[in-house]
Amino acid sequence: MQSTFLAWMFRMPLIKRWSLMFCVKPENIAEHSHQVAIVAHLLAVIKNKKFGGQVNADRVATCALYHEASETRYGDIVNPTKYANTEIAREFKKIEYLAEQECLASLPQEFQEIFDDIIVQDNVSEEYKAIVKAADILVAYIKALDEINHHNPEFEHVKQRLGTKLTQLQQAMPEVQYFTETFLQACTASVDKLSRS
Repeated sequence: MQSTFLAWMFRMPLIKRWSLMFCVKPENIAEHSHQVAIVAHLLAVIKNKKFGGQVNADRVATCALYHEASETRYGDIVNPTKYANTEIAREFKKIEYLAEQECLASLPQEFQEIFDDIIVQDNVSEEYKAIVKAADILVAYIKALDEINHHNPEFEHVKQRLGTKLTQLQQAMPEVQYFTETFLQACTASVDKLSRS
């Protein structure tokens, strides 16, 4: 029997992010997941090299690649809807969990144990989940900066909201503080600026 797992995963480029907002540069969850994986891997490396961490950076990156797997089933729910109140947020978490279970079940039985604590977010270790979440916020913040740099004021409130979260993360996670000091400013550099660096 053929597995539909990859058919679902390969739908990621079709699922748009920021669906209720005007974007100068449209984005889908495949692009987003790739960027989150890169940033999460880097955060894990920083944690290990600079702050005595002992996490598996490759494993963190893999968890990040699949962190939006549930959206292949039900799409990307925008933040104001998903977190309108605690009850709605709780119900959306249930939907995401069911979607993750469906993704897992689409794999051959013998592989499901391997993917169980990668796809099902409740089963990802708290330490790894925290790094992926930090990367997720950083990538969304960088997206907001990029849109604002392209004269799109619609992302001003996103920058403000995520900036508050980022400040909290910097206080709790030294690897995030290091990332912002070392990498953040140049993330939206133009090709001209990159070629002169």
